[in-house]
Amino acid sequence: MASEKVETVVAGNYLEMEAEEEGSKSTTSKLSRLFWHGGSVYDAWFSCASNQVAQVLLTLPYSFSQLGMLSGIIFQLFYGLMGSWTAYIISVLYVEYRTRKEREKVDFRNHVIQWFEVLDGLLGKHWRNLGLFFNCTFLLFGSVIQLIACASNIYYINDNLDKRTWTYIFGACCATTVFIPSFHNYRIWSFLGLMMTTYTAWYMTVASLTNGQVEGVTHSGPTKLVLYFTGATNILYTFGGHAVTVEIMHAMWKPQKFKMIYLIATLYVLTLTLPSAAAVYWAFGDQLLTHSNALSLLPKTGFRDTAVILMLIHQFITFGFACTPLYFVWEKFIGVHETKSLFKRALARLPVVIPIWFLAIIFPFFGPINSTVGSLLVSFTVYIIPALAHMMTFASAPARENAVERPPSRLGGWVGLYSMNVFVVVWVLVVGFGLGGWASMINFIHQIDTFGLFTKCYQCPPHKA
Repeated sequence: MASEKVETVVAGNYLEMEAEEEGSKSTTSKLSRLFWHGGSVYDAWFSCASNQVAQVLLTLPYSFSQLGMLSGIIFQLFYGLMGSWTAYIISVLYVEYRTRKEREKVDFRNHVIQWFEVLDGLLGKHWRNLGLFFNCTFLLFGSVIQLIACASNIYYINDNLDKRTWTYIFGACCATTVFIPSFHNYRIWSFLGLMMTTYTAWYMTVASLTNGQVEGVTHSGPTKLVLYFTGATNILYTFGGHAVTVEIMHAMWKPQKFKMIYLIATLYVLTLTLPSAAAVYWAFGDQLLTHSNALSLLPKTGFRDTAVILMLIHQFITFGFACTPLYFVWEKFIGVHETKSLFKRALARLPVVIPIWFLAIIFPFFGPINSTVGSLLVSFTVYIIPALAHMMTFASAPARENAVERPPSRLGGWVGLYSMNVFVVVWVLVVGFGLGGWASMINFIHQIDTFGLFTKCYQCPPHKA
């Protein structure tokens, strides 16, 4: 009955995680803890910010050329806030699921909770299957995009090899992420990754402003609905990096502190994406419509080469972020997830990399593929499904009464929360999936018609192809 009191469990008081933290202090060196074993609020913030702004930083000026300056800025702010909202919703559902399971004395010491398991525990197997399909497919293509970006970027330093060959090489390099056990172990990588994108963003901004506008620059966007909604959907993809929210929370020693982390990370990311995209679009205008990678237009200097190298390293890190949840799913499927042998888990993970490698060679369309993934996969994975799942989980009065995380009164309580969720579902379904899907698929098919599948060197100068 609703009036009955349930056993009180403090949300986020995860004893085994705290014991693990204490154990690590007594058994590992200070150096190892500093660089390898992270689970603090700061680690989570670096992970969120580093994962959110990766190769997409280089395609946002391309989106601005499709949208126009004003729409580009508005969509970044709008989708940044919407992404932060659904990341908050995912965090609430995680805390709810974990607290319920801990009341049942379930031990997660050697088990990483994932989004599809949260949906299974709260709403049943049909929601689990839905979440598993969209989450895994999105992360698969998210990994593909990082691999494509590696080949696209390195080509601007060394064009002796075509982009397809570079994809082969970086596919082998990225496969080494199988040796990183979990998000606990991304401490130094997350920090370095964010420093790298910070440098690249401000390099793009300063280089564009100091070199000035190119001769005869024009800013005609928006000109076509197809381009407009393709650009908008790339921004939807930009702020849809919270598909790994559950895994990042599980790596925290006190996950209940996650609630505002993603919003703060997004605010920092906006200080990188807005100036860089606006400055590059101001300098090059409509030229960006045929140059989806902004680095291709900036003059070749030591600063640009440094940005390319740093982005390559960061894309390796982001590949790991996107692929690690896939590794977990595969480990659980074949029954090795809870083994303590790092080598056995790494060996078991290798088959996951093969389809990613193959898809990156088939669809090397850096830029257009972001919008396609954004509209068809990100829209459901991190916007529509979390909002619907939250509404379904707390649909009954007893569920709302016994909720571990109640909505803040400043948001209007349950009514305000449900209103926000309904808005997210309707907006993303109509604008993101509907109009965005239509536009991005037309653009994607155009790339196939123009360059063909398995194209050897996408958007390379004719004499280099």
